[in-house]
Amino acid sequence: MNESPQRPPARDALDDKANRVFAGKVVRKDLVRRIKVGVNVPVFVLEYLLGKYCASSDELAIQMGLQVVGDILAKNYIRPDESTKAQSRVKEEGTYHFIDKVKVRLVDSDYWAEAIHFGDNYLHIPTQCVRDYDRLLMGGVWAEVDVRFEYDESTRGKHPFWIDRLSPIQIATFDIEEYRDHRAEFTADEWIDLLIRSMGYEPATMERRLKLHFLVRLIPFAERNYNLVELGPRGTGKSYAVQELSPYGALLTGPTTVPNLFGHMNGKIKGMVSIWDVVAFDEVADLQKMPKEVVTTLKTYCESGTFQRGKEAMTGEAGIALFGNTNQPVEVMVRSSHLFTPMPDVIREDLAFLDRIHFYLPGWEIPKMRVEFFTDHYGFVVDYLAEALRALRKHNFSEVIDRYFSLGPHLNARDVKAVRKTVSGLLKLLYPHGDVAREELAELVDLALEGRRRVKEQLKKMGSFEYHQTSFSYTDIESREERFVGVPEQGGRDTISTDPLAPGSVYAASVDDQGKVGLYRLEVGCSPGTGKLKIAGGIEGPMKESIQRAFAYLQGQKGKMGIAQAVDTTDFHVEAIDLLSNRVPCEAGIALVVAVYSAVKRHSTQPGLMILGDLSIQGNIKSVRSLAEPLQVGMDNGVRRALIPLENKRNFLEVSGDIVERVDPIFYADPLTAAMKALGMT
Repeated sequence: MNESPQRPPARDALDDKANRVFAGKVVRKDLVRRIKVGVNVPVFVLEYLLGKYCASSDELAIQMGLQVVGDILAKNYIRPDESTKAQSRVKEEGTYHFIDKVKVRLVDSDYWAEAIHFGDNYLHIPTQCVRDYDRLLMGGVWAEVDVRFEYDESTRGKHPFWIDRLSPIQIATFDIEEYRDHRAEFTADEWIDLLIRSMGYEPATMERRLKLHFLVRLIPFAERNYNLVELGPRGTGKSYAVQELSPYGALLTGPTTVPNLFGHMNGKIKGMVSIWDVVAFDEVADLQKMPKEVVTTLKTYCESGTFQRGKEAMTGEAGIALFGNTNQPVEVMVRSSHLFTPMPDVIREDLAFLDRIHFYLPGWEIPKMRVEFFTDHYGFVVDYLAEALRALRKHNFSEVIDRYFSLGPHLNARDVKAVRKTVSGLLKLLYPHGDVAREELAELVDLALEGRRRVKEQLKKMGSFEYHQTSFSYTDIESREERFVGVPEQGGRDTISTDPLAPGSVYAASVDDQGKVGLYRLEVGCSPGTGKLKIAGGIEGPMKESIQRAFAYLQGQKGKMGIAQAVDTTDFHVEAIDLLSNRVPCEAGIALVVAVYSAVKRHSTQPGLMILGDLSIQGNIKSVRSLAEPLQVGMDNGVRRALIPLENKRNFLEVSGDIVERVDPIFYADPLTAAMKALGMT
């Protein structure tokens, strides 16, 4: 469809302020999209040109600059199908200046360059260029290139193209102090909106939480060795920041190797983590065939930034980002499994690797990209912002949190490190001048704790005792007020109904010796009979044994419990539903007693009640191994009260304040008391 010349968008106060304070360093983002439609060039390349020729608020100057940029792209940008034409031009004219992505490899003892669109992978390149720009050796860089034609006798004319000059597309100098001083002229809200516009989005369409989610994608560019995961629906632009917004990020779209990531054993060729600021893996589900040794080496690297190649211990500063698509709604993943489900087995099965992740960005909260989400206003030239973030990598903001807050007891050393790095990264993005108020810092701490807790909640669900402490909090040093931070999806809070269950149905939980929690809904149905117990298929092992022991106790105590006649004339059908789908068996003796009593009395248990405890073969109460894990899992799934063996009363004092506030304990000393308290009869 033919369009008439576009009118310039209406400028607002932020546009005027950005042009005044950062003169020559901002550009209208609609111009980028207009040119991008016809040219498949990375955004930072386009904005490099627009920054040179269109960094103005004068519409006439912008139109003239657009004409220049258009001419440069027409004459000097080589389309993939024009490689032969470009080579012919070099031969006929002797030299040619063009824009292309250049890669370099070492063959025997010679460096050879490849210009992707120029279509020749044997260009002579000066060794000094390789020394000055080592990214040429790993993935390549976009650059302005001067190539000449020269017949070489030694190769009999096979490789006649020589690179005379190569200039990577990036700004020449950057003044970090000027950047920080200018930031002070903006309010926090103005600065956030300017950053969002710099990414190409329009902040007017976003809630503040969504704005912060978009900015979290930039943290790996500002914070060294930052590990980020984002899993969510397709079409939300997960990999856009790495692919388009900086020349310092590398995006991998499939499995890779240890030499590629960490360098060759001889140390002559560096790996990607030593060269790039961010190494991202797109479509993580496709990494299923990635060698296990890659994950093992990554695990060490993500912890310390070091890795072993040959006899030498090497270091790198690249952040690791993992992007993937979810194929189910988050509610389904929360209820049926965990939020790392989209990960390939090679990563998902290594809990220690997942524990190195500093922030899990909830991609399901980010909408699919639509036209109205893109801005027509001014934002930083991407290359300028990329240089700002790169300069900030040298600074450390991780201790700023200690000005006002202390982190809670449930955060272990790895959690504290993750939260500090996230807060540091957000401070570099939002408050690089260092002037941050208590309330502003609290907002960042909240977000950092949430992103790290989301990681720990999934590890806990995947079944390891060491990850059970997830009641993340922080305390205001001045007021001594403690604030607990949850995650919105909260592990499926509505799994446990807040409404009373039907008579004969109860919630039961127990913890095994590995700290894994089994959470079940036990349902007892009645039919006329002779007092038999009929257990549905699927209930096996310790759970089946505990139910059988409890029913044998009931048969012996039915008179004392006042249910003898009902038990003798009824058959009881027992079914158990695994609410966490983790196949951890539940020792459910007391739960069975309560469920039968409830069914016989035709009286529901108290709403939101979870039952803990088991019976021995002689009818003695067996206490729970630990209260922290089952109460934490129960609370996260909606439990409001818990029936607990009296023997465990002292253990209740050891659980977190978060649980004490949300879960009411009901202690019992014998099965009948348990049943009556569960039904609210005492």
